[in-house]
Amino acid sequence: MKKTKGSKINETRQDKVFNAINTVILWLVLILVAYPLIYVLSASFSNPQAVSSGKVWLWPVDFTLRGYEVVFQHPDIVRGFFNAIYITVLGTVIQVIITIMAAYPLSRKTLYGKGVITLFFTFTMFFGGGLIPTFILINNLGLYNTYWALILPGAVGVYNVIVARTFFQTTIPEDLFEAGQLDGCSDFRFLMSVVLPLSKPIIAVLVMFYAVGHWNSYFGPMIYLADKQLYPLQIVLRNILVQNQFDSQMMMDVASMEQQKGLAELIKYAVIVISSLPMLILYPFIQKHFVKGVMIGAIKG
Repeated sequence: MKKTKGSKINETRQDKVFNAINTVILWLVLILVAYPLIYVLSASFSNPQAVSSGKVWLWPVDFTLRGYEVVFQHPDIVRGFFNAIYITVLGTVIQVIITIMAAYPLSRKTLYGKGVITLFFTFTMFFGGGLIPTFILINNLGLYNTYWALILPGAVGVYNVIVARTFFQTTIPEDLFEAGQLDGCSDFRFLMSVVLPLSKPIIAVLVMFYAVGHWNSYFGPMIYLADKQLYPLQIVLRNILVQNQFDSQMMMDVASMEQQKGLAELIKYAVIVISSLPMLILYPFIQKHFVKGVMIGAIKG
């Protein structure tokens, strides 16, 4: 590449070819990723007969809100949605607090034995007790069939602790900590008054990682929850998509089997959209901090 006097980059022929190929590839990837999402969204607003007959390609056909009306009238889906929000919010808050409480001391040079502690943390990333011992432990602790069985066993994400520790080491200068000590600032006050306000990027990363993990989790609830009243939305969605479990009351006003099949497909698409919406709404608010936190926490150091 050459620079002209106007500080504009003069691309060579090879650069232009590379950029053109790169642009084409990126557009193809975008289409492959975006089209299924657009199709699901369009199908959820389309007439059931149009969906079942394959008339929906990109835009909704015979626009209707029938699928969403049926979904929000079904008590299991509504209850599962609020259960999922409760688990996600509570679990994320607890995990972020514990992760910061573990990562900040490990980032300080004055912590005695932090290498051994880090080794024990890292050990759990490669070795675990397995499903059956974990289930027995959860049951003996009285956590079975409670939300705590989904939150406490994974309350510490070791990878996230390492990322947060790296962020603190590379972003919070040691001189700043020493200056706080000279002013009589305790470790806890320094953490609350200095470290946390400067750590919005890594907090955004932790919130996104933990929230998405809780929201998309279905294996844990499937194993540890027996009461259907406690099922989060992902379990309800799994029953609909995989096991095709529908309440007959959802389709009492449908006359023919063809209409039932079309409405069933419409409900599936509507539930998928509803289950994806909270994370899609959350990400734009933390996107700026999220990208910065991932780059600093994962690369530096």
